[in-house]
Amino acid sequence: MLNKVLLIGNLGADPELRYTPGGTQVATFSIATSERWKGQDGKVQESTEWHRIVAWGKLAEICNQYLQKGSRIYLEGKLQTRKWQDREGTERFITEVVARDMKMLDSRNAAPSTQQNNQGQAFNPQPQRMVPEQPVPF
Repeated sequence: MLNKVLLIGNLGADPELRYTPGGTQVATFSIATSERWKGQDGKVQESTEWHRIVAWGKLAEICNQYLQKGSRIYLEGKLQTRKWQDREGTERFITEVVARDMKMLDSRNAAPSTQQNNQGQAFNPQPQRMVPEQPVPF
């Protein structure tokens, strides 16, 4: 089975860094992805989708340190849906992307790219060009 998400988008707000009771860092933030096309009337249409992102460990620390509202990033991760009960006892669900790899696409804040291994520890892979030099056409 495969559960893999690839996104290129912009942060909607600064990341929020918290710690689990065991001291593990967890950063949450949202990124927006947009799609543009020409409608039947010839006018450019646009649709924006928001994605909730969760990063753990060293990757969470790096996201908190280097990312800010408006940052453009490339993100790899997996989809995860969680279920909980709110204070009124109503079941709630949320689907989020658990980040495994993040690359900054803004040259002004260049930081090392990171990946997490299966144990949640970050390491720096050899640089790979995974996104084109020119903007994506949507």
